[in-house]
Amino acid sequence: MTSQTPTFDEQAVTHERATVNGIGLHYVTAGPADGDLVVLLHGFPEFWYSWHNQLPSLADAGYRVVAPDLRGYNRSEKPSNVGDYRVDELVADVAGLIEHCGRERAHVVGHDWGGLIAWHVGSDRPDVVDRLAVLNAPHPTRYERLLRSSPTQIAKSWYVFYFQLPVLPELGFRLNDYAAVESILGETVRPDAFTDEDVERYKSALATPGALTAAVNYYRALGRQRARSMLTGGDEPDRSVDVPTLLLWGEQDFALDLELTEGLDEWVSDIAIERIPDASHWVQFDAPERVNEALVDFFTDYSNN
Repeated sequence: MTSQTPTFDEQAVTHERATVNGIGLHYVTAGPADGDLVVLLHGFPEFWYSWHNQLPSLADAGYRVVAPDLRGYNRSEKPSNVGDYRVDELVADVAGLIEHCGRERAHVVGHDWGGLIAWHVGSDRPDVVDRLAVLNAPHPTRYERLLRSSPTQIAKSWYVFYFQLPVLPELGFRLNDYAAVESILGETVRPDAFTDEDVERYKSALATPGALTAAVNYYRALGRQRARSMLTGGDEPDRSVDVPTLLLWGEQDFALDLELTEGLDEWVSDIAIERIPDASHWVQFDAPERVNEALVDFFTDYSNN
């Protein structure tokens, strides 16, 4: 089955709000109301619009698609405490959103930070997942192991440590009209992967009062959680994933080593991996047609079983 990339028409999506897990989330919907539910989770420094190349294709394939602004981002509520951005809260948001949509389960898709959340939804709440698709986000335990042993990955992850600092990351992002956003989004293979309008939309979303600190607090909350785990000498958590999983990976990722795609069968019992040589970390922008085709095929195979 081949999935093309229809031109995105913002009039074809509906903007809605929900209160789930005690937090107000903004999200967009597309596709038939009775279609199988697909939930799309964006990364940093993005918002729902990061899926604008996927929303029409999935909707045209008959899926009910929901793309939220994650808590703290864009038009969603922005709690002020670092602890409000712990992974368990983010997982509860996803489960609550699926319930809010009147479903028991959904296909869950995530990129970057959304991918990390998706991995945790797959391991912690498999009861709400039909199929799991992750784009350029490593399995958490695989990442932690590589980070302990690979100087290359440590160097690529410098920003994770930088984001633990107070205030400074926010000041850096605000310099020169959020020039850092343009720089990050410029790390693509396809020169026109992001249009000037796209970049301005990302800048505007991140400049929403409270959004920048909220986005950085994702990293701070995770850093504190990992520090506590190391200090207490706790056992490695069980992050096994037993739902069918698809990993799509742009090989030209500036932040994540390709080695992170190897050895995942230790944690994931049913996984298909597609590495895309001519795509970057922003795989759904560099290779939208290939990503759309892979997602539709993966979900359609589930529907036909």
